[in-house]
Order: sequence, then structure tokens, then C-alpha cells
Amino acid sequence: MKSLRLLLILLFSAGSSIFADDSGSQKAASLETQVKVQMNYLLYLPKDYEKQDSWPLLLFLHGSGERGDDLELVKKHGPPKLIAAGKEFPFIVVSPQCRSDRRWEPIELVALLDDLSSKYKVDQDRICVTGLSMGGFGSWQLASFAPTRLAAIAPICGGGEVYWTRSFAHLPVWAFHGGKDTGVPLERSQEMVDALRKKGGNPKLTIYPEAGHDSWTETYDNPMLYEWLLEQRRVRQE
Repeated sequence: MKSLRLLLILLFSAGSSIFADDSGSQKAASLETQVKVQMNYLLYLPKDYEKQDSWPLLLFLHGSGERGDDLELVKKHGPPKLIAAGKEFPFIVVSPQCRSDRRWEPIELVALLDDLSSKYKVDQDRICVTGLSMGGFGSWQLASFAPTRLAAIAPICGGGEVYWTRSFAHLPVWAFHGGKDTGVPLERSQEMVDALRKKGGNPKLTIYPEAGHDSWTETYDNPMLYEWLLEQRRVRQE
């Protein structure tokens, strides 16, 4: 019995000394895990999808009013609305839905692109992103997060942090904004475009002088936007 008691005391003392050694100090550690992403989305495949080996992909990010768990809401504006009305696109069009308590997270959107690329005929050099309002902000942020993954972005009535532009001056950008937008002031797009130009980029900004926050209807009805997107190719950085 005495031997057992002595052994327990020694073990407790040893354990205590291990924890004591960690107190007040720091040591190297690491984390290796996988982030779980759950996201519903609308998927459009071009009419002649099976006739080509690869297709450009257009990722559409909706605004805050279309968040939730009802994909019908995503059809309210932009490419999903046009597709629902019968318009055909020469892209794979993917329109995810953001949950009602969230905003667009770049790491989740990249996970979506990874999954789509493994399942469909996606041309990795022709992935473009567009979005309106909250989706415009999401487009700018995704460009900053994954600047070498995209071919171009077309953010509408959005904005972002100017420092984001440090990583994607090479990226073709065509931004759109209403001159009388009180929801997201025109300055939010203008400052991003100006920052890119200072860094050697060549972004475009289309301003609709009389438009308010809805600068997306005219933009997505403009065939020139899609022609421009089709012309873009990923710029590979050394």
C-alpha cells in the first residue's frame, strides 16, 4: 500500500512539473484542420456544354437583400434573373446564396470554386466574378484574397479597403456605380479604382450620373459587359 501511495505521489509530482514547465513560457505549436463550408447555389451550364472541353465561369454574388435559405431570392437580380427569363450565356454561371446572418467570405468562395473545378469543365484561366452592393464588396475582397485565381472582376455599387488593391493591380477590373447612390456612395468605387491606377493597374469605372443604388439593372442588361468578360484571361504572376 505504501509503495502504491508513493508511486501515485511521484506520478502526480511529475505531471505537475510538466505543466509548471509550460507556465509563463511559449513554445511552437501548429494547427491542421479543414474548414467546413455549406453553401447552396444556382448552377447554369451553357446549352452546348458537352461540346467543349472547358468553359469560362462567371461567379455572381448577390446583395444583402437576397440572403437566406430560399434560392428563389437569388433570381431577383443579375444573371440569375436573366437566365430565369430565358437568356442564354456562354459561361458556366454560378450564383451562391449567402446565409441571412453572414456576409461573403472569400475563403468560402474559394472553396466553392475548388469544388466546381473538380466537378465541371471550368477553364481555370477564365474565372470571372461580379456582384452587386454586398456582392460588389465581396467581389473586391475576393480579388484581394485570391488575386492569382481570377481573370477579372466586375463589381457593381460596391467598395472595399484601399489596401486590398496592393495584391491585384494586374487584374482587369470594370466597376460600375450610380452617381446618386445614397446606399453605397460613388466614392467607394472611385477610391478603389484610383488606388489601382496608382499601383499601375488599368481599371475601368462606369458611372451612371442619374442612377441611385440600382446601377446593376442597366449593367447586367448591357451585352458589352459579357463581351468584355469573355475577352479576359488570367494573368499568371511569376
